Amino acid sequence: MSISKINDIIKKGEGLTIEFKKAEKELPKNLFETICAFLNKKGGEIILGISDNGKIEGVSKEKADLFVKQITNLSNNPQKLFPSFLLEPKIIELNGKTLIYIFVPVSSQVHKTANKIYDRGEDGDFILKTDTQIKQIYNRKSTEYSENKIYPFLDERDFAEGVVERVRKIIRIYRPNHPWNELSDSDFYKTAGLYRKDMVTGKEGFTMSALLLFGKSETIGSAIPHYKIDALLRVENIDRYDDRVNIRCNLIEAYDKLMAFVEKHLPDKFYLQGDQRILLREKIFREIVANILIHREYTNAFPTSFIIYKDKVVCKNANKPHQWGILKPGNFEPFPKNPHIAQIFTQMGRSEELGTGIRNIFRYNKIYSGSENNDFIDDDIFITTVPLKIFTNKNIDNNTNVPLNVPLNVPLNVPLNDRQKSILKDIHKNSKITQVELADIYNVNEKTIKRDLQYLQENNIIKRIGSKKTGYWEIINK
Repeated sequence: MSISKINDIIKKGEGLTIEFKKAEKELPKNLFETICAFLNKKGGEIILGISDNGKIEGVSKEKADLFVKQITNLSNNPQKLFPSFLLEPKIIELNGKTLIYIFVPVSSQVHKTANKIYDRGEDGDFILKTDTQIKQIYNRKSTEYSENKIYPFLDERDFAEGVVERVRKIIRIYRPNHPWNELSDSDFYKTAGLYRKDMVTGKEGFTMSALLLFGKSETIGSAIPHYKIDALLRVENIDRYDDRVNIRCNLIEAYDKLMAFVEKHLPDKFYLQGDQRILLREKIFREIVANILIHREYTNAFPTSFIIYKDKVVCKNANKPHQWGILKPGNFEPFPKNPHIAQIFTQMGRSEELGTGIRNIFRYNKIYSGSENNDFIDDDIFITTVPLKIFTNKNIDNNTNVPLNVPLNVPLNVPLNDRQKSILKDIHKNSKITQVELADIYNVNEKTIKRDLQYLQENNIIKRIGSKKTGYWEIINK
């Protein structure tokens, strides 16, 4: 969270989607009334440590970490917020004062705190008291979010083998203190909003979001027959394609297939941001791939396409527009089309905070391709266009003569298999990742991972710093 954005929020002042609260010595007693109202309305941003008139007072530095932990735990506690919705507050230092920033996305469900439903208006939070008001908000949510559709006859036997376990392992590895890690699968589904009861119709069961995230291909095809993603390479053969992958599997596996297609056909480049090494291709296309999976309107039969041309990547996605027109950093309010799908991707580390994706693409593609001429058009069909440097389909970058699917810091005479390339990325993200964790991610035994790591070390691609228990991996620059 940048200081400039915090200053912009403070400058705008309180309103429909912004709330300030004093919190020097304790959390505000009405904090979860606002959280509940934001979840139920349009989402919003809360800053603790600021008075109603915008005066920066700060929170106690000694209590800031405790406040963050309390907010996280309470947001995941169905006795405090029902259904629970995990929030991740951030500590910000501004003008010598400590603040806590809480981003609250709009939810696809209706939430209660203290057994009361709150909504949001320009004048603040208010309780819904009449049956008519309550029914209206349930109806509004059900019509806005197709991911909430309940399939009463869908059960865990319809999920692809191992996919739920894999998702939960990845969350454990990258977020070891995540409150979901202690839940049973049944409680995980309910807490993540993937299993719910419709208070208007009385129907109960797994939702469309659960089906899309975990379902077998044939189950998804039966319930959503128009769902498909076409990944195409059109460099030499513009009228048809040079390569094609037709994807009809669940979104977890679809993400892997799309990223593999990107890795096969686009160059990877390392970039030093201060002393931090950034994988530019990973940064840019992780956002694009995650966005087209997370924000699609799945009731629309228009097929998703991801097309790599010689000078650009163009993606088209069925959409339910909220702003209409061209989106640029700073000129749009982020809006999740499928909040529960988005939350799973975020907790797995495959997407970032809502609204960050477009900013990252503009920021990093200027370095990757030398251009900021990215287009994001919010219409009935959402169109993303990202310019590229010119390259051929002969797996060689015209500017560097480096094979496109090999990271630039790997010696060109060292062949790597797909798993070894992916292990490098995992080490880049988490230098302390263990053999056990890698074996879990790739569903292989530890001996296989040990051989991969030895191969990478023997070829001077990585080295081990420190002991086996307390040390870490380092990728060697070439």
